[in-house]
Amino acid sequence: MDRVKYAESSILNPDMKPVAIFRHAVLEGPGYLADFLDARAIPWRLIAIDANEAVPQSISAYSALVFMGGPMSVNDDLPWIAEEQALICAAVAQGLPVLGHCLGGQLISSALGGVVSKNPVKEIGWGRVQVADNEAAHRWFGDLKTFEAFHWHGETFALPEGAVHLLSSEHCVNQGYAIGPHLALQCHIEMTAEMISGWCAVGTDEIAAAIDSPAVQTAEEMRQQATLKLTQLNEVAERLYTQWISGFNS
Repeated sequence: MDRVKYAESSILNPDMKPVAIFRHAVLEGPGYLADFLDARAIPWRLIAIDANEAVPQSISAYSALVFMGGPMSVNDDLPWIAEEQALICAAVAQGLPVLGHCLGGQLISSALGGVVSKNPVKEIGWGRVQVADNEAAHRWFGDLKTFEAFHWHGETFALPEGAVHLLSSEHCVNQGYAIGPHLALQCHIEMTAEMISGWCAVGTDEIAAAIDSPAVQTAEEMRQQATLKLTQLNEVAERLYTQWISGFNS
């Protein structure tokens, strides 16, 4: 199947290299990011690691790299982890923008020398994050000081050298950071209603096992709150993705 996607108006950018989007689990695709890129005629290519698609050996065919989430750990012995991390290092060295969501943020951190370890508690569901008060945070978030993000993780990343802290939550200190044009997030901003429903369906046992955590919601709570909270989350994603694509080479 051809996994290169273009908006109809992509003929306006016929020579633009696609954004590579690495998917590690079938239900953890690009979500709202795909809509954002399509609306701007930015081509993208899905690289389905979950379907045993090979990791590219070079970044030369891409304008940027995106790494989505997944249930595995960066510390697992999986061959594609080192291969993706090599691409991350090459992209950062060459100034090619990199974006990570949850596992993707952990991959960036680990590739650049940060440690990924167990978070004090699991975070599953909607939870408020605070925006840091520094120049980089103002550039990425504008005047926004806090918002409701979506979470589904049991591990967390340390900030690698050169990173500027952007986000935190009550139960996870490092929810996001930037290194120049590169953005790593522990929380999920890419969510859609369909993704939330799908995750809740396959995550029934994980939710039940962690329901005593102060940062874990029931599936019903997640779905109900999505009606009100997805709109603001989409607005946050719109702002962050807009800032991120400003780092693309023209």
